[in-house]
Amino acid sequence: MTVPRFHGRAVAGNLLVGSLLLVLALWSVHLQPAAWPEPTPLAAPRLWAGVATILFIGVCVAAWRARDRGNAQGHAGTAGGWRVVHASQTGFAADVATRTAEALRAAGHAASVHGIGEIEIASLHDARCLFVASTTGEGDPPDAALRFAGQAMAAPAALAGMSYAVLALGDRKYARFCAFARQLDDWLQASGGHRLFDVVEVDNADPGALRHWQHHVGLLAGSTDQSDWARPRYTAWTLVRRRLLNAGSAGGPVYQIDLAPPGDLRVEWHAGDIAEIGARQPPECVAGFLDACGLDPGAQVDLDGERMTLRDALAGSYLPEGSGAASGSARDLAKRLRPLPHREYSIASLPSDGMLQLLVRLVRREDGRPGLGSGWLCLGATIGGQIDLRIRGNPNFHPPDPGRPLILVGNGTGLAGLLAHLKARIAVGEHRNWLVYGERNAAHDALHDDILSAWQAGGQLAFLDRVYSRDGKPMRYVQDALRGHADRLLAWADAGAAIYVCGSLNGMAPAVDEVLTEVLGTERLANLAIEGRYRRDVY
Repeated sequence: MTVPRFHGRAVAGNLLVGSLLLVLALWSVHLQPAAWPEPTPLAAPRLWAGVATILFIGVCVAAWRARDRGNAQGHAGTAGGWRVVHASQTGFAADVATRTAEALRAAGHAASVHGIGEIEIASLHDARCLFVASTTGEGDPPDAALRFAGQAMAAPAALAGMSYAVLALGDRKYARFCAFARQLDDWLQASGGHRLFDVVEVDNADPGALRHWQHHVGLLAGSTDQSDWARPRYTAWTLVRRRLLNAGSAGGPVYQIDLAPPGDLRVEWHAGDIAEIGARQPPECVAGFLDACGLDPGAQVDLDGERMTLRDALAGSYLPEGSGAASGSARDLAKRLRPLPHREYSIASLPSDGMLQLLVRLVRREDGRPGLGSGWLCLGATIGGQIDLRIRGNPNFHPPDPGRPLILVGNGTGLAGLLAHLKARIAVGEHRNWLVYGERNAAHDALHDDILSAWQAGGQLAFLDRVYSRDGKPMRYVQDALRGHADRLLAWADAGAAIYVCGSLNGMAPAVDEVLTEVLGTERLANLAIEGRYRRDVY
């Protein structure tokens, strides 16, 4: 990115201040009441004074240049790094942008923060940008974004090589909720930018939506182990059933996880919504740490304003490491704890199913240890035990108008979100449903094949394309199936179909986007996204 315009104004300001100081110095000469004393006749002091003056000037010049280099790096960003751009009215967007950049840097990425008024459009080509945009009043841009909205966004720009995502901050009490951020997203798409994931909308600083943004940022950065900015407030659900769905698979084990709400609590959610799971440390790890500490597991401590036992506090936190990790009182230990990050899973069921169902693949880290969330759900939690859970609404992936045909595309455990959509469609009698689903081998990875086959046989699923990449040659993926049915894809799009994609952010999602662009055209696909007919929930 080029150095912003305000840098030139800063130089002019410095020159103006210097000029004023010089005038002040000249004016003060007449205040001298007597003649100036004769200078010292000694040559040596004069020589050393001259040398000192030259050294002083040299140091000042070097400091000036170093400051300029620092400004250029701080405002222009490191080449190839992330640019976090904020449009802020009250300062909240700027604060979230700073946290976003810090999360990227903590994962080893270069990241710079910019006000939207500093941005030169030409510098965004081939950039990777994350926008944090507030909306003020009834859909207006923040004051700092007025010039950008009025000039830069007046017409599409040439940003074909740009990748971006938008966090929209607003208040639903206003009719045009998050209007400026939506307009920004529309303009970026019309300019050829590649949207990394759907706009994340935040109502009145909702911590759940902010955690969702942090989750996506972690995925982009390749590090999802950073503590949540705000610890979620969970409800204790019960693990009712855990069933392995892909025995013998070449990939990681996939489990169906069935969860029941506490007591007679009636919980509502929509197809497309997300379950936030509070990961827990394995009980044996907590017990071993407590033994090393010599502390009472039942000791009461305060953690983020909540009273709990030391055992529970440790279970939901990173266990301290290094020298002195196990020293001090229970109270001192609690002050040093960092909460484990939550994990997000698409919900595969509807409330009418009487159970909240997840499809979870057991992930292992490089050292062989199970992942935080998947390890807890697939291995650590006991049947009948409690699972910390919070349902987060995901309106960007809610069902389309039931009168539209629906094309569902996904792979792996992305099937979970698509299953919920199919159930919702079938419940309202809409059968114009087309599912394109990919996995590895038909013999082991045909997840919920019995349910899908029954829907297809009953006419509730008009088309079902199962794609198994390792069965036969050449290898086939969901994007190949879509390309092979280009005529059907065009016909369904002409009939007003919505296209929903759920699954991997790397690999599947961009490949599907490429095929849709190839078949439908860039402009038409962008218009589908603007109309809400092309939506993605990718991870």
